[in-house]
Amino acid sequence: MSIFHAIVLGIVEGVLEFLPVSAAGNLTLVGKLLGIPSSDFIKIYEIVMQLGAVFAVLILYAKRLLVDIKTLKKVIYAFIPTGILGLIVYKPVKHYLLYNDKITVISLIIGGIIIIAIELSKKKPTIYKIDDLSTKKAILLGFIQALAFIPGVSRSGATIVGGILLGMDRKTSVEFSFLLAIPTILSAGSYALLKDHAQISHSDFLAMGVSFVTALIFAIISVKTFLRFISTNNLMAFGFYRIIVGIAYLVFA
Repeated sequence: MSIFHAIVLGIVEGVLEFLPVSAAGNLTLVGKLLGIPSSDFIKIYEIVMQLGAVFAVLILYAKRLLVDIKTLKKVIYAFIPTGILGLIVYKPVKHYLLYNDKITVISLIIGGIIIIAIELSKKKPTIYKIDDLSTKKAILLGFIQALAFIPGVSRSGATIVGGILLGMDRKTSVEFSFLLAIPTILSAGSYALLKDHAQISHSDFLAMGVSFVTALIFAIISVKTFLRFISTNNLMAFGFYRIIVGIAYLVFA
């Protein structure tokens, strides 16, 4: 893994992790374009980059979570089903789904169509604060987020779309997806590193460190920009982006 590759992958991860476009799916496609072969190490590498991105959210939202106990409880409720399902499906997902080009491309396109359809439906929100989200709906969002175990679905995309379907306005749904990423990515990353740390050698530390820091920096910029964007815009552009990327990969690769 060259430093150039490390920077490019870190930028892709940081910019896209919290957008409803599937950072993992895009990383798979970018990795193919850069000629990076699929391997157990690359899967661990991506997890380290995700940890960099989630540290950005920790930096931006740590104070709020410490003060707003109601919001913290809703995040915990939503994480429980995702965490349980993650333990159950970790091995089959790792061995059979990750880096599967066909599944990734199909998920990107279908996800894009779903986002566009939901925006065209013009569903009116009834929940404008995370505190107003019921425990039942928070838990249901955790199950919806678990759909992101399928490559190309997008963890943030599933959570945001699920939130909108459950009555949350776009900005509240987006913020909840940010917060839910903290326990989800931290636990998944820690578990994966514990299980597969033997795949990492000392020579990999520099590249991994570069990607971690790059992802962190660009995630901070992306989160702030996305929040400003979603305050006055809908998600339609992300739906079209997913479809275009999926079709382009089918045509050219």
